[in-house]
Amino acid sequence: MKIVFFPHVTRACEGVVFDSVETVKTLISRTSTSKGLTTIVHILDKIYETGRKYAADFKEIMPIVFDTHLPKWNYRAIPQE
Repeated sequence: MKIVFFPHVTRACEGVVFDSVETVKTLISRTSTSKGLTTIVHILDKIYETGRKYAADFKEIMPIVFDTHLPKWNYRAIPQE
């Protein structure tokens, strides 16, 4: 059985102004399905370095495959063995 969870999270957040990270965390934490699926929320507060360059051979090691329907939004990185 496959349960898609994203619509449940979307419904839990409808009409709410995201005024803080805690608000979003609370809304998502309360999300569940009729089958009993619940969420566990972890907030990543790490500050990531900007302007970091990728390795010279990255494109050969990890080719990016773009979706035919929505190539700007959907893509996969496929690691080479």
